[in-house]
Amino acid sequence: MRRLSRDAYPFLSRATLAWVRLRRLGRSKSVRAVAAALATLLLLTALRAYDPRIVGELKERAFDAYQRLSPRPVADLPVRVVDIDEASLGAFGQWPWPRTRLAALTKRLGELGAGVVAYDIIFSEPDRTTPGRLANELGTADLPDRDLTVALLKSLPDHDTSFAQAMQATPTVLGFAAISARNTTRPTVKNGLAVVGVTPTQVLPPFRGAVANLPQLEQAAAGVGAINLSARDRTGVVRRLPMLMSDGAQVYPSLAVEALRVVQNQKGIVVRGTGASGDADTGHAALVDMRVGQFKLPLTRDGEVWVYFSRERPDRTVSVKDVLDSAKTAEMRDKLEGTIVLVGTSASGLLDARATPLGQVVPGVTIQAQLIEQIIAQDFIERPDWADGFEILATLLLGTLVTALLLIAGARFSLIACGVVFLCAIGGSWIAFSHFRLLIDPVYPSLATLATYVAVERVLHVASVREKTFVRQAFGQYLAPALLAKLEQSSEPMRLGGEMRDLSVMFMDVRGFTPISETLNATELVDFINTLLSPLSDAIQDELGTIDKYIGDSIMAFWNAPVDVVDHAARACRAALKMRGVVGQLNDVDAFGFAARGLADPVVRIGIGINTGTACVGNMGSAKRFNYSAMGDVVNVAARIESASKEFRSDVLVSEDVARAAPGMALLEAGEIMLKGKSKPTRLYALAGDEDFAATSRFAALKQTHATMLAAFKAGDASAATSALAGCRTAAGPALQGLYDHFAERLAALPTARVSAD
Repeated sequence: MRRLSRDAYPFLSRATLAWVRLRRLGRSKSVRAVAAALATLLLLTALRAYDPRIVGELKERAFDAYQRLSPRPVADLPVRVVDIDEASLGAFGQWPWPRTRLAALTKRLGELGAGVVAYDIIFSEPDRTTPGRLANELGTADLPDRDLTVALLKSLPDHDTSFAQAMQATPTVLGFAAISARNTTRPTVKNGLAVVGVTPTQVLPPFRGAVANLPQLEQAAAGVGAINLSARDRTGVVRRLPMLMSDGAQVYPSLAVEALRVVQNQKGIVVRGTGASGDADTGHAALVDMRVGQFKLPLTRDGEVWVYFSRERPDRTVSVKDVLDSAKTAEMRDKLEGTIVLVGTSASGLLDARATPLGQVVPGVTIQAQLIEQIIAQDFIERPDWADGFEILATLLLGTLVTALLLIAGARFSLIACGVVFLCAIGGSWIAFSHFRLLIDPVYPSLATLATYVAVERVLHVASVREKTFVRQAFGQYLAPALLAKLEQSSEPMRLGGEMRDLSVMFMDVRGFTPISETLNATELVDFINTLLSPLSDAIQDELGTIDKYIGDSIMAFWNAPVDVVDHAARACRAALKMRGVVGQLNDVDAFGFAARGLADPVVRIGIGINTGTACVGNMGSAKRFNYSAMGDVVNVAARIESASKEFRSDVLVSEDVARAAPGMALLEAGEIMLKGKSKPTRLYALAGDEDFAATSRFAALKQTHATMLAAFKAGDASAATSALAGCRTAAGPALQGLYDHFAERLAALPTARVSAD
């Protein structure tokens, strides 16, 4: 035993030395950092390979942002949506309609020259209003002339038969829905299928059942296609649509594919998958693309297409009411002839609204139209099959890079490098989308790089007390309070004070606010104020105005600061006109709910005063808290003009300075008023309209009659003033009637003696 121990001693010494060295190596901050980076990258790579829902959602939200920044260009392509909208339901009754009406619609679309009619609707049950069905229901009823009524009903044509006959006369495509519930229902296959490479049934996830149309209708249709949305879009935003569906034995095309096939008079479609001649077989069965007549479209591995959305265009959609209106035949023919017509619904009660990556909620049939448009335009966005591998590789490479930078250059430079990596990832991904229409995810590799940075930096930070002290000191030289104070002392802080500028100032106030507030509780009052002030603020900002402050139910705004606005007086006037229109629209739809409450006066009114002049504008307040605001006599006068608008019963009054600065506006002299603090009267003008209205003959006549009235008032001629006032009332719009009520009161105060003398 002793010999064995001595013989083994050198071996044990070498093992012990190796263990010691290994422990020392394990204590090294570099080794620990590399181990942390390796563990983090392996975990993140496994997570990316598994691709859980949250990872997919982050990726797809980035793709949504790209579409919002650069949507598919709007073009007038031969695709139209015939919409069963609220107007159509109002004209023809609630849904479902009798199939005779749908037959009439189908026939009408054929007469108008539609290339194909595709219904984004499933007709799975017989028409409940068909005469034969009604006859059966009356068969046992105890009614006078029952037999005669039943015989008469049975003699009438069947509604489903009428619809089928109409589809035979007009090329029509019907939709079906694949469902997960097991049943034996399957739609009719109308198309031929040529396969190159892997068979689609080996790739497509099989559905267990279907909701299909009546056999009679499917037999009459020229095509039958699926209207399913992608099962991958689980957040309610439609990003993809399946082009092919399978039950494991048969392959079924989508509604869009069938519409394109039928309109081109094609018998079948061609599908290409991996293993096709000329394509490398990746070892994973996947679909590559498909061809429908002259159109080729790329497919995802499971037979879907990414929808590249464009902004909604109103000329794409036509109401069923207009289509069936014989008086609009020429107009409808011009819109529908030679087009692919999709029939669907936007009526709110029929619950076919879908969200798109553009942030819009649109009818489901519109998404089918967008898909067909992009196929016709051959403008696709794709996620290439190498994208997942590329993103995983990018995650590993970027994580390795940031680890190396942390070990070599330290945390500060590495953090900057992380920011640069993030910007480069977004920039490269954006270039791939905007120039090549490729969807490459920048988010996960960037976040993984950041996570690797955090993991490695934390390991380095806690490696030892000495290292922690060193790191703390290093950061202290960069972010220490003393350095921060020095930077603050050398910077240019915001200062109090301002400059003299020529401004146009507006004050707006709600008329009768106190009675309104007395009828509302606190929550309702806040809702009222927000409902009113929000669109009024938008109107001001649309005209480049600066909102100074909100004072309860009032707004103060000004123009020409901090940004120069050359025509600031005219813009202030145009903003006031928009505000007038906004209030009118809110009242028309009872946006405040006052009419619904049964208030005696449910109409909300505002008063606006505008003045132009020189004011001091800048940062005002205390050294710790200040606001960008305007002060001066021009501001005070604007506020008093707004107050004077109550006396003149005009919703918009402007000063004489505004009238001079905006000569093109439609202004009518309202009179003079002595404002507080002024030594002479201030002449005020009522705003009747914008420059376009000022150029009309109507306003010219009104202005002349108004001038005649003012001259009569000045002369004290009550008779002439009365006549001119009546003419003004006739020529003026509703917005000016209050002003002429004010003149009527002044007229009543004229001496009657002068009238008699005249």
